[in-house]
Amino acid sequence: MGHIAANKDSLIKRVKRIAGQLQAVEKALESDLDCAKTLHLVAATRGAINGLMEEIIEDHARAHVADPALSEEARARGVEELLEAIRRYSK
Repeated sequence: MGHIAANKDSLIKRVKRIAGQLQAVEKALESDLDCAKTLHLVAATRGAINGLMEEIIEDHARAHVADPALSEEARARGVEELLEAIRRYSK
């Protein structure tokens, strides 16, 4: 996935922030933090993951579906890969 390499540093920073958010959720659960605050932490983590997913979906769509230089077969494969990822994510 060459197109991901172009944004690699940015994506890794996002993943590290998400990891930090997950650690905060774990600490909240371990320390019996108020459930409303814990829910807020989980919601923020989910939002961050959604943002990461959206960015990667957009990159994939541009590189493997919308690129007119690709063959019709390659574009169809890109669509199927994208749809499969969306199906798995939405479960």
